[in-house]
Amino acid sequence: MSGHEPVRRLFAHLQHRREQRALRRRAIPDELWRLTLARMPFLAQLPAADSAELRRLSSLFLDRKEFSGAHGLQVSDDMAVAIAAQACLPVLRFGLAPYDGFVGIVVQPDEVRVRREVTDDDGIVHEYDDVLSGEAMDGGPVMLSWHDVGAAGESAAWGYNVVIHEFAHVLDMGDGIADGVPPLPSAGARRVWQATLQREYDAFCARVDAGADTLLDPYAAEAPEEYFAVASEAFFVAPLDLRHEQPDTYALLAGYYRQDPAVRQR
Repeated sequence: MSGHEPVRRLFAHLQHRREQRALRRRAIPDELWRLTLARMPFLAQLPAADSAELRRLSSLFLDRKEFSGAHGLQVSDDMAVAIAAQACLPVLRFGLAPYDGFVGIVVQPDEVRVRREVTDDDGIVHEYDDVLSGEAMDGGPVMLSWHDVGAAGESAAWGYNVVIHEFAHVLDMGDGIADGVPPLPSAGARRVWQATLQREYDAFCARVDAGADTLLDPYAAEAPEEYFAVASEAFFVAPLDLRHEQPDTYALLAGYYRQDPAVRQR
């Protein structure tokens, strides 16, 4: 036996005890969990074992994150659970570690308008207003519009989900760069990802420029990182449509997230 084995076992034992205490502290009542699933069919379609794991991760997420409401909004238990369940869906297969880099979640009543500045190639600064339904910043917090979060069950039909979008950005920034390439297990996997993503992104931009109707919001053409986030939304909430329209993007995301939601939806 390796000399490090007893240490690993002790660490695993202590980690298990901490998680059990957290699960007791932030246990999600049965009725609230049933209501959460009923409001979001893309969650209700999970097999029983996956639903149980999502519930477990959601409780741990609630224990580790701090929710705050803006402009007088009070974040209720059902609001927090709705956000947690959607945030945990992308990490169902690999746990909450990718979310350890931040704590705060700010819930706005609705979209927010922010003032932006951009400097052009000639050094001239331009100011403009940007309307946001969510925003993920490196190191946190994550901002979400409750108006958009609360409508997740209805907006799934057109591939829209603000929670999954912003938490895809969190995953993307796991290597310190928001570029549409999340942390991957090897340099080879990264090269394959970059080549596939760039090809799919370029083809999508060409379709948008040609005025074609697309499942993905045209905003995905802004940059590869936005393409990854927007495609991740559709992957989880409108998977059959994404697999039909962009099978290579679907396959790329299925390999990364280790899930096949089109099978669940079918």
